[in-house]
Amino acid sequence: MAQVEKRGGLLRKSSASKKPLKEKVVLMYDEIFMTEDPSKCSPRFWEELFLMKVNLEYLEGKLESLDGEELMKIKDNINCLFQHCIQALGEEHPIRVVNALQTLCALIRGVHQKNKSTSGFDIINMLMGFDKAELCMKNLMESLDSLLCAEGSESLKSLCLKLLLCLVTVTDNISQNTILEYVMINSIFEAILQILSHPPSRREHGYDAVVLLALLVNYRKYESVNPYIVKLSIVDDEATLNVSIWILFFLFRQYKDKEEEHQSGFFSALTNMVGSMFIADAHEKISVQTNEAILLALYEAVHLNRNFITVLAQSHPEMGLVMTPVSPAPATPVTPLGTTPPSSDVISSVELPLDADVQTSNLLITFLKYSSIVMQDTKDEHRLHSGKLCLIILTCIAEDQYANAFLHDDNMNFRVNLHRMPMRHRKKAADKNLPCRPLVCAVLGDLFVFFFCTHLVVELRCIQVVHKLLCYQKKCRVRLHYTWRELWSALINLLKFLMSNETVLLAKHNIFTLALMIVNLFNMFITYGDTFLPTPSSYDELYYEIIRMHQSFDNLYSMVLRLSTNAGQWKEAASKVTHALVNIRAIINHFNPKIESYAAVNHISQLSEEQVLEVVRANYDTLTLKLQDGLDQYERYSEQHKEAAFFKELVRSISTNVRRNLAFHTLSQEVLLKEFSTIS
Repeated sequence: MAQVEKRGGLLRKSSASKKPLKEKVVLMYDEIFMTEDPSKCSPRFWEELFLMKVNLEYLEGKLESLDGEELMKIKDNINCLFQHCIQALGEEHPIRVVNALQTLCALIRGVHQKNKSTSGFDIINMLMGFDKAELCMKNLMESLDSLLCAEGSESLKSLCLKLLLCLVTVTDNISQNTILEYVMINSIFEAILQILSHPPSRREHGYDAVVLLALLVNYRKYESVNPYIVKLSIVDDEATLNVSIWILFFLFRQYKDKEEEHQSGFFSALTNMVGSMFIADAHEKISVQTNEAILLALYEAVHLNRNFITVLAQSHPEMGLVMTPVSPAPATPVTPLGTTPPSSDVISSVELPLDADVQTSNLLITFLKYSSIVMQDTKDEHRLHSGKLCLIILTCIAEDQYANAFLHDDNMNFRVNLHRMPMRHRKKAADKNLPCRPLVCAVLGDLFVFFFCTHLVVELRCIQVVHKLLCYQKKCRVRLHYTWRELWSALINLLKFLMSNETVLLAKHNIFTLALMIVNLFNMFITYGDTFLPTPSSYDELYYEIIRMHQSFDNLYSMVLRLSTNAGQWKEAASKVTHALVNIRAIINHFNPKIESYAAVNHISQLSEEQVLEVVRANYDTLTLKLQDGLDQYERYSEQHKEAAFFKELVRSISTNVRRNLAFHTLSQEVLLKEFSTIS
């Protein structure tokens, strides 16, 4: 008997004398694409269709091959197919349900290809008809909700989530996707949360569930009441903890695996699931290609619900000590934003082990570690977006009273080993040599000090977070035992960077906004330092650093004075910096002559630090400073007013990549039959 090959819906014998034979399901598809109702001649047509294995490639290709006019001629049959798919979702036989779900996915994707430039209304009409759309979508959403909440097949749940992702991403701009109005009316929030609340479901479907929720939350979030935003903002049960742990473990686990590969010299697994999110180069650094969809979900949780921030302070076992290595998965293409769903073995490795003997860590530490990886390289646009998103999350954390109390708690000390890009003059510190300190020290020192001068967007956010932390310390009189000189030195180096690159930077950015924030940080230390600096000597050291680096402040003053006296576009912005420098210049002009006089009287060519400090302490009384208002005040973060454009573009990119990477044919018929083998 001649061998049978299957190509493009054809069953073709190897013998050239025979004509190609089509699969039965393909013949049935062809009948649907006729203008006549296929059930007229075959009353059991729809019942038989959903017993046939779906040919996704053929069905989508057929839809794409028709022009708009041809598609409108078979609109009634498309509507009928869509409605019968929804009816089949209520069938007891799971094979029918699986085939109906896959057919719906193919229909939506295929029709979308013909309506790329529309807002979604034509898609609704073509799929189900305007007159029946409300009832169809109600039935569809109820069926999907039931399947997601049931204790049945994991394959069915997977397909349900993929169908929902397909619905959500049918247009690049999800806020223009009118189909989502029905998803808003018929909420599946509880079903998504149920998946994330149960470890087995979370292992299998956590990725798709989290991405779906993040996208739904962003539907017309500034224009109307979004029920997913409302419900996410009031979640207060254990599911909150589950979502936070899953997201953070998921994100950081990818880096841990990549770091282990990197250190072991095994680069062959760069294209597996882990590699799709974190790609290392050959220069002893771990460049990061983040999963922005998952990071967006974490942001929405933290931004909308302070309970998620509270959860970040919870302890968990240190993941690096308890998780077993994940064997490399088969190679898969690397996507631009890393939105390819992970394999189940990777997901299962991020479940929380419960072992009382394992060293504990903290979710905030996990996030700080992840942020340190992201922010080491912001030259790439996508990595820059991820770094900005991490800093926005830190901004929300820095504005929260509970989170601040935890960050500054002197009784809660942690050893935080953040990732730093290897340099010749700086070797990686051993974990055992890291000091145990309050977490805010890791934010101020390790995270920010070493990531200044990376990108103006990152720098601006870093300075804003530092300012919010200082405002908390001043308000609550928290005297943090921290080497503040590291921060002051980093801030001055950042000013020097701005001045040395003035011409290049001014062509693209208003550098005076950042310069003003840096100067005002020094003003805050000068004005309120006695309320939060750990010792009087710390205040003396502040003055010493300002005097020691007076040339940088003098150069800054010369630059802003030059631009503020010209009638250019930067006149007003530069003038603000000029006025802000008044106290710093007063300190320099007051102490420098006295230091020079001390050196001359004592015949010393170069004073030591202690000698300069002696002069400073002896001349505080004659120093006159101006009181500056508003230094300990800040504008609270507002997404709509400040970052709406950023999130709109980010969600568009995520939506496009999710749609591109959706796979509906991953379930073979053999796998399904094996799973449903107990069904009579």
